[in-house]
Amino acid sequence: LYRSNSSTIYVEFYLNSTFVFLNQSSMSISILNIQGYQSSTSSSTPTITPSTSPSTTSSSSSTSTSSSTSTTTTTTTTRTSSTTASITTPMTTGVASNSFLNQSTYSTGASPFSVAVVDMNSDNQPDIIVANADDNTVSVLLNAGSGTFNVQTTYPVGSYPVSVTVVDVNSDNKSDIVVANAADGTVGVLLNAGSSTFNAQTTYPVGSIPQAVAVVDVDNDNKPDIIVANTGNNTVSVLLNTGSGTFNAQTTYAVGGGPQAVAVVDMNSDNKLDIIVANTGNNTVSVLLNAGSGTFNAQITYPVGSYPLSVAIADVNSDNKPDIVVANAGNNTVGVLLNAGSGTFNAQTTYPVGTNPYSVAVVDVNSDNKPDIVVANVADSTVGVLLNAGNGTFNVQTTYSVGTNPSSVAVVDVNSDNKPDIIAANYSSNNVSVLLHC
Repeated sequence: LYRSNSSTIYVEFYLNSTFVFLNQSSMSISILNIQGYQSSTSSSTPTITPSTSPSTTSSSSSTSTSSSTSTTTTTTTTRTSSTTASITTPMTTGVASNSFLNQSTYSTGASPFSVAVVDMNSDNQPDIIVANADDNTVSVLLNAGSGTFNVQTTYPVGSYPVSVTVVDVNSDNKSDIVVANAADGTVGVLLNAGSSTFNAQTTYPVGSIPQAVAVVDVDNDNKPDIIVANTGNNTVSVLLNTGSGTFNAQTTYAVGGGPQAVAVVDMNSDNKLDIIVANTGNNTVSVLLNAGSGTFNAQITYPVGSYPLSVAIADVNSDNKPDIVVANAGNNTVGVLLNAGSGTFNAQTTYPVGTNPYSVAVVDVNSDNKPDIVVANVADSTVGVLLNAGNGTFNVQTTYSVGTNPSSVAVVDVNSDNKPDIIAANYSSNNVSVLLHC
């Protein structure tokens, strides 16, 4: 569900790989197939039909508790960068390097939308955690060793979970789960109960249609806080950690139209973490510099490609300044915005990838000390790997087949061979793909 401006509300249903848009001004509905965004018109409104998980699941029977909190809203103005130019690099088709051909798939819940890969049970082996949008659960797949995984255990969360992250939020040295429940307007926190199990979620109200969540310490008190991108009302929410894994009421900050993804990194070397948001409604990224004490300045926006759906931050040109990498789903590119210093950024350089890139990660996959780009191409059912060519430029992508409509990608060494592996959440085939680095 998206709102990009005052006249149009975007309603995104992930059924049969289609986007459905409701236009308030013309009172019409457009249906755009994800295979290239070819629009048609429809006289009826589709509905979301839940599906069932194909896996044999050990399901937690715990219930949810809800925290009722108030909301503080900050009114801010917006500064827009005058840098508008975009450099496009011509690319040709890549040749497979046979680096990630050893694929295994594991069943999840219905419509896995987001994936995180973290050690959940303190055995020094990273596990897979997935948010299952259509059955309102998160799945935990424990690492069984050698890059294989056990059958999922599921835990109930809120309605239509679309983003998941894993962080120790209560300082007990156990990883906890935080999930964005898009249809509820909440984030859910599932504290780790030990022995690879989790307590029922506690929910906290955030903005309309929370689409992405990050958990980091933004006020330097050594307690991780929650930051959420709210697609429905064009804000980010900041919920400061009060200790013991509980959180204050949100404070909200204005961003661009239809914020879809969020990252939190120190962008200007002041030892304070800043917020970066990808805005699908106006094709920008917003940078909100940290003003101290967990507060943030007004956004500065930078133009990117069409319909940016994912953002990642890494120093791609070895100048000790973090750069922005964004997946532009509308024109099938990734954009790289090099850090110009003082938290400002140059115009993007774009690189062609697959059709409708939905998720991006930036990790050194070939051990040359230069971070590479890995992208999930949702309409092609592939992941693309773009090796860093030096100086912040990238080679043509090499693609690897995964499941149907991958919507999220993570890059982590899951088999302890000191080589990063690729994990993709496949929305339409209800599974995750694990591609071991050969």
